[in-house]
Amino acid sequence: MAKYNQAKCRLCRREGTKLFLKGERCYSPKCPLERKGAVPPGEHGPKRTRRVSDYGRQLREKQKVKRMYGVLEKQFGRYFKKARRTREATGEALIQILESRLDNLVFRLGLVPSRSVGRQIIRHGFVTVNGRKVDIPSYQVKPGQVVGLAAKALKMKMIKDFLSEKEKKIPDWLQLKAAVGKMIRLPERKEIKADIDEKLIVEFYSR
Repeated sequence: MAKYNQAKCRLCRREGTKLFLKGERCYSPKCPLERKGAVPPGEHGPKRTRRVSDYGRQLREKQKVKRMYGVLEKQFGRYFKKARRTREATGEALIQILESRLDNLVFRLGLVPSRSVGRQIIRHGFVTVNGRKVDIPSYQVKPGQVVGLAAKALKMKMIKDFLSEKEKKIPDWLQLKAAVGKMIRLPERKEIKADIDEKLIVEFYSR
């Protein structure tokens, strides 16, 4: 499976906003956006002064959301087509699909520090859905399903240290008890606090 292997902080700098790809580091003074501001990566990054076109803004928003959720181009395009076939607003349906991914759910439930860590432990078979092992990060969790960590995951130092930290705020559309969470319902758009303008993404695919 193709994946991004370069420095993740470069992605945040390129998009000019925090994508929360590195867990606790994103909340600390070590974050490059805290130290340098939203300076694009590369030798000539700070000198870029060109006016951004409408297409450029739409493209950057799509790239930002793709990178935020760790989704590749073809898969993101399939998500958009699926969202367009629903009865809901396409942009909101797209966000719901992305939020329903298993790697995002373990992150939103506060079981792991980032979506990338969620993908890693899922691929290693350390996450269960309704008591059964699921090793596909893109698995679409449905309302009513229960997500938990396997016993092996609970013994990992990184996971133990993270779970022992101060209480985390869980979204209203999810429930958490110990290391087991449940998706009560699909999230409403207003409940997703991420800096996303889904209208630009709809415009990009509607060209």
